[in-house]
Amino acid sequence: MAESTLAVRDLRFAYRRGAEELFGGLSHDFEPGQVTAVTGPSGRGKSTLLHVLGLLLTPTAGEVLLDGRDVSRVRDSARSAIRASRVGFVFQDSELDQARKVIDSVLEPALYAGNSRQERLAHARELLDRFGLAERANHRPGQVSGGQAQRLAVCRALLNSPDIVLADEPTGNLDRGNAELVLQTLRSTAVGGSTVIVATHDPFVLDQVDRLVAL
Repeated sequence: MAESTLAVRDLRFAYRRGAEELFGGLSHDFEPGQVTAVTGPSGRGKSTLLHVLGLLLTPTAGEVLLDGRDVSRVRDSARSAIRASRVGFVFQDSELDQARKVIDSVLEPALYAGNSRQERLAHARELLDRFGLAERANHRPGQVSGGQAQRLAVCRALLNSPDIVLADEPTGNLDRGNAELVLQTLRSTAVGGSTVIVATHDPFVLDQVDRLVAL
């Protein structure tokens, strides 16, 4: 895997004109090979920062640099292509399609990246097995617990072996054993060369990451 460099320069964001501005001109380099935790009180923009880094939101000012190139204001098609090929998201509410089997939700990023379902099916099942979810593959999201849904979201984010992983409170619905499993997997992903960024207020996570960004 080629290591990606992700950074922000003089970053500011507001949801609308006149609204409270977030980040205060944040500049930071997110290092490949490390797990970086974004932390801070509620309302300081932890989740918003992940959405800006993942090109789901456009900053009010400043830059998001990917491999030295400002990608924060490229056209929508280019942003979508970057997300599909290089970024894995773990959303806080898991974002599983209620109408589909969980195995199909896990496989969804493969389709966005232009891979066939069959190409990634074995890897999807491997991930489900790693997280103790193999028997849930053909269930609907309404038939799994909140903690299982959160682990499924991690499986989906890792399906394409992305070089950037953005995880929003990935241990929030998990018991300690499963939280350890998720964090261990994220750390292993980082050791493999990925840039892993976790928005969290979980002291267990904060004690084990490589770097902290406090908002």
